[in-house]
Amino acid sequence: MSVPAPSAPSAAAVTVAFPEPMLLGESPLWHAQEAALYWIDIPGKAVHRLHPESGQHKRWDLPEEPGSIVRHAQGGLVVAIRTGMFHLNTDTGALTLLLAAPYDSSRIRFNDGRCDASGRFWCGTIYEPRDRDGGTLYCFERNALRDAHHAVVTSNGLAFSPDQRLMYHANTPAHRINLYDYDLATGATSNCRLLRQFDSDKSAPDYGGRPDGAAVDSQGAYWCAMFEGGRVLRLSPQGEILQEIRLPARCPTMVAFGGDDLRTLYITTGRNGRSPAELAQYPESGCVLAVRVDVPGQLEYSYRP
Repeated sequence: MSVPAPSAPSAAAVTVAFPEPMLLGESPLWHAQEAALYWIDIPGKAVHRLHPESGQHKRWDLPEEPGSIVRHAQGGLVVAIRTGMFHLNTDTGALTLLLAAPYDSSRIRFNDGRCDASGRFWCGTIYEPRDRDGGTLYCFERNALRDAHHAVVTSNGLAFSPDQRLMYHANTPAHRINLYDYDLATGATSNCRLLRQFDSDKSAPDYGGRPDGAAVDSQGAYWCAMFEGGRVLRLSPQGEILQEIRLPARCPTMVAFGGDDLRTLYITTGRNGRSPAELAQYPESGCVLAVRVDVPGQLEYSYRP
């Protein structure tokens, strides 16, 4: 699917969708049937839900850090927590273990992820010592985990093209986004190639951040939160920058399309570990932001056991 030619960076009216700051907000997820936005706070060890129209907010506390969430086809959420995959019953708050994590949870935890159209939950990990590519990408399918052997330090930016023939996957510390051919029938990835390599010189005056969480819109463009770059980028499937949205937070973490028309882009952000000077400059750090966009997104798929 083709996307329009690149245009100049655009100004956009960014608003605060939820003003209570998270330590590190992540994994925004629009639930169309509930007309609600879910997200997590990783070090805050919580799942949040906001009904934007009414302003109603709910929080579920967790025993450990969550990395990402997806909807469960039978109701509630699947939450990838440090020590395993869990089902969260959002009616009762009950948290049930589905599968224990297959790694050393003292050094590794689950991170970014989403479901494909067949109901597989693709979820990567972060290797917390950060001295080698000790993380990977897992496929959670029929309550079993399969290692796809995509070695990374921090797995992020997992997304699929509208026709499910392409998979995007970022290694955040490497400032790199890869693109794979994807076989929806088998869940196999192949033909890894570079989508875009960003400059990793953080001392450069024009440093633009590193790729974190992402989503693909209905035209097949890849929207990526640039952590420490204070911006969200819209990239073509060839890696061209089509649009840039500047934000009132330096550390955006992930984006999700929501609203009745899927044209509200929700953006989670972080404030954990940021300097007092940065927080004074970016007082919305940690809040959930929102901006209206021209191209609608896609509905998210649910995990099907």
